[in-house]
Amino acid sequence: MNFKKTLILLGVFAVLLAAVLLFDRKGAPGPAGPDEKLVEVASADIEKAALKTGDETLTFKKTESSEWMIVEPMEVKADASEVSGLVDGFADLRIERVVEKDHGDPAKYEIPKTEVSLWLKGRADPVTVLIGMENPIDGSLYARKEGDPRIVLIAGYLKTRLEKKLFDFRQKDVFRFESKDVGAVRLVAKDTRWEARKKDEAWHFESPLKALVKEYKIQSLLDSLSGLRAKEFVAEAKNPEDLKAAGLDKPEYAVTLTLPAANKEIVFALHKAEDKTYATTSDSTKIIVPESDILFELERKAEEFRENKVIAFSTWQSTKVALKKGSLDLTAVKAPNDKWYFDADQKEEADGSNVESFIRKIEGLEAAEYIDRPKALAEYGLAPPQAEITVWTKEYGEKAVEKPFTLQVGTKDAENNQVVVRNPRLGYLFKVEAAFLDDFPKEKKDWLVAPPPEPEKKDEPAAEKK
Repeated sequence: MNFKKTLILLGVFAVLLAAVLLFDRKGAPGPAGPDEKLVEVASADIEKAALKTGDETLTFKKTESSEWMIVEPMEVKADASEVSGLVDGFADLRIERVVEKDHGDPAKYEIPKTEVSLWLKGRADPVTVLIGMENPIDGSLYARKEGDPRIVLIAGYLKTRLEKKLFDFRQKDVFRFESKDVGAVRLVAKDTRWEARKKDEAWHFESPLKALVKEYKIQSLLDSLSGLRAKEFVAEAKNPEDLKAAGLDKPEYAVTLTLPAANKEIVFALHKAEDKTYATTSDSTKIIVPESDILFELERKAEEFRENKVIAFSTWQSTKVALKKGSLDLTAVKAPNDKWYFDADQKEEADGSNVESFIRKIEGLEAAEYIDRPKALAEYGLAPPQAEITVWTKEYGEKAVEKPFTLQVGTKDAENNQVVVRNPRLGYLFKVEAAFLDDFPKEKKDWLVAPPPEPEKKDEPAAEKK
């Protein structure tokens, strides 16, 4: 080994050894007991907290509704999880090791580099923990509590909480609203515009077409808007100059949400300039740069939100099915024992596998084409329909009610192997693949439970044949 390199390694070893001797030579106090605490108070009793690092002090205070606010250096809503993480960590603070029982010099351990103070209900003076440097051996932190002469080591993972800044403790989802409270959405973007409204718990387009909307698609859009989190705060109390600077005086995207219960509208305005997207709402004083870019959601055409399922229900919630086709008229009901029967007395059992397989075919029907402005129903073989299926479903719960879903079947186009079908709740028709017609029962016995096979007759022994 190179002599120079050997000297360097010896020097490093000497430094480490000195550190061990310096910071651990008074090892007589030894490790703390497993339950020995530097601070032990109930988090629920803490109504105010402060984190002081150098000249910067962050102060947090609980409101009457027990929500955390930042009150210093500015008054804004706090990220509850971040503040609770800090408070909970120091409310129940375990001692990893007692370094010096008394007469120790805090400055030797760089105490205090950081201070955490906790104010309890009914007490004027806080509980304050003074934190110093990191122990070079295991990453734990030197600390002492005001009024306690001991210098101790506390868990090193607390360091990440102590290094957080004002932005880390701020509430980032500043535009939050409850998606379930939205009754209408109007989108105006660069290349698309549409409007949808909730009716009878389902979303329907008002323009540019009259159609059912995919529930999960519009829910995703609302959740994205409600969950916008700030990556950067551009303005705290926006003014016309701030809006103009961010391009929000003439935004590329505007989403208007109607909240019927609150009798108000919230307008989201978003604009992209160079590599940043800026966002604000009519209900907020802030302009932010969001963490995630949702502009691709706002650029979707109405057709992408359109529900392509003919009937939206779940087979597993089905309780009854009725089928009429020509002279065939069948009704099967699901009993509490999860079996299907043709009669209320449960004397004639239906084949549950066949019944539910048929219902799943109806549930899975999707549009190959739409007929948005249908002519007279007779022209599609729907007056009267060639067949009609009604499925009743019921959700769980005391207040759950049974809901019927009806499908009417019209003329089959043999050339394209499609058939026109109608959902009477909607003002337009569908063309679907005609293959599902093959699953229709031809007679009642197709849905009857097959009788058990007769036992095989064994040949009689020869001695008995006389």
